[in-house]
Amino acid sequence: MATAKRATVYFDDSLHRALRLKAAETDQSISDLVNLAVRNTLLEDAEDLSAFRDRAKEPALAFEDFVRDMKRRGKL
Repeated sequence: MATAKRATVYFDDSLHRALRLKAAETDQSISDLVNLAVRNTLLEDAEDLSAFRDRAKEPALAFEDFVRDMKRRGKL
């Protein structure tokens, strides 16, 4: 692991128990599991931001217009 920083995190009792059990089952530390979960969450955020950037130039469609169009086409 690269240079690690120490932090105090408070977990609900049941969540902490689940983490301890998973750590034991997978032969990983709780820190490893938490780091992986945070990393995966940040990766999802990065993917979302990329999708927003990619679609930024698409025209916006107002909800009212969308519903009106659905009604016009007999979908409502």
